[in-house]
Order: sequence, then C-alpha cells, then structure tokens
Amino acid sequence: MDLKNDLFKEICTERRGVDTRVLKQTVTLAVEIAREGREGRKIGTLFVVGDSTEVLKTSRPLILDPLYGHPEEAKHIADPNVRETLKELAQLDGAFLVSDSGVVLSAARYIDTVSDNLNVPLGLGSRHMAAASVSHRTNAVAVAVSESSMVRVFDDGELVSEITPELWMLGRYNSYLEGLPSTTRRGGDEVTVVSRTE
Repeated sequence: MDLKNDLFKEICTERRGVDTRVLKQTVTLAVEIAREGREGRKIGTLFVVGDSTEVLKTSRPLILDPLYGHPEEAKHIADPNVRETLKELAQLDGAFLVSDSGVVLSAARYIDTVSDNLNVPLGLGSRHMAAASVSHRTNAVAVAVSESSMVRVFDDGELVSEITPELWMLGRYNSYLEGLPSTTRRGGDEVTVVSRTE
C-alpha cells in the first residue's frame, strides 16, 4: 500500500480547493519555524491556507500589514526570500493568510474566533482555538505552530495532524512524506500514519 502523501490527501481534500503543493510548502515552513525559532527563542504562529476571501471577512489586521502593497509575485511562499521574511514576521502576533495559489496575502491578522461546537483538545491555547474556528467556518486549512515546537493542522474545526519537527526534518527536507510518522486524529481516535520509502 502506497502511503506517500496520504497525510496531505486527507487534510487537503478536493472539495476544499486548497492546492496540495501550497499546503506542503506551508507545513514545511511551519516545521522550520517550530524547529529553528528566531533570535534564539521559540516562537508560535498561525498560517491559514485557502478560501482567502472568506478568511479576510472573518479577520482583521492587528497592526499595519507589513505585506500590504507588495506585488503578488514578490510574496509567493515557495520563494526562499519570502520564507525568510515570513520567519521574521512570525515573531509578530497574529496569523498569515496564504491564498490557494501560494501568495501570502497578509500577516499579523487577528482571526475572529467562535468556540461553539469546536472539539479542541485540552491544553491547547488561543492560537489553536483560532485555527480550529477558522477551519470550521471557512474552507481553509489552518497550520498552527506552538511555542512548544509542535505543528498542528486543523481541518473542518478538528485537529487532524500533529507533527514533531525533529522527526519531520530528520528523514527529509523536501516536500514529500517518506517513512516519517505522523499522528492523525479523527473523531477522538488517534492513528499513526507511517509512509514507506519506495
């Protein structure tokens, strides 16, 4: 059974219209931020991928947006210069909004959070509640980086994956899952997915 990329196929379904490549690039960047931190300290941040129009309606800037006014071609998440800029901006409070095409549209956004009907595990903070809320109320997928160096992915208001950066980085540094464990939760059940190298 070929389990390669199963995690992303589960998270990024066709009905959501989120580009799997953009999600992979976002998760990889989130893992780098969780692992490296900035200026010698751990930082947390949030990426919201897809359904940009709706996410913009349910969020607002916390400060003057540092990405506003820059051309879209200069803000693609695959660009190494943009990735380093995002690592710096991750030190600011708020979320990044990434379009379906991979353009980082906004930074330092406050996500309006509605906690009704959300089943977020105890012990997770407001960033995770915002991630669950935005993924529940829109067709976006949210990727939260904890200051404890964990990366968590939310879809449909549920925590669907937890990624330990050291395990992710140990086996690969590109955008493909091969032979790495990832924990997936659906409806309270926890399943460990291990894809094998072909």
